[in-house]
Amino acid sequence: EVQLQASGGGLVQAGDSLRLSCAASGPAADDYGIGWFRQAPGKEREGVACVSSSGGFTYYADSVKGRFAFSTDDNNNAVSLQMHSLKPEDTAVYYCVLVRSCRRFRLGIVEHWGQGTQVTVSS
Repeated sequence: EVQLQASGGGLVQAGDSLRLSCAASGPAADDYGIGWFRQAPGKEREGVACVSSSGGFTYYADSVKGRFAFSTDDNNNAVSLQMHSLKPEDTAVYYCVLVRSCRRFRLGIVEHWGQGTQVTVSS
């Protein structure tokens, strides 16, 4: 059974940085993607970023491109999303997801959802 353990999030001020981490256990496929969706009150769910398990492919939504970046923690097989220059509009619940591919991620097709973590950016 696939399990996703998300951590990070919190309350920061505009311009600050934050890191979200997602550790996946149990993926059966040799290749898959780890990504983050976010959901803000009154707004549509948005696919923020995705990285392939090989690390060879990454996707970032235009709204976060240049500010968010993936990194891999080799110690615990977790994938981290470094978020810089945070803006109030980044405020949302962020969900770690596992997908068959980042292409499917961009289509909103998700195989497994992790629990959400709140990110709040004050102005």
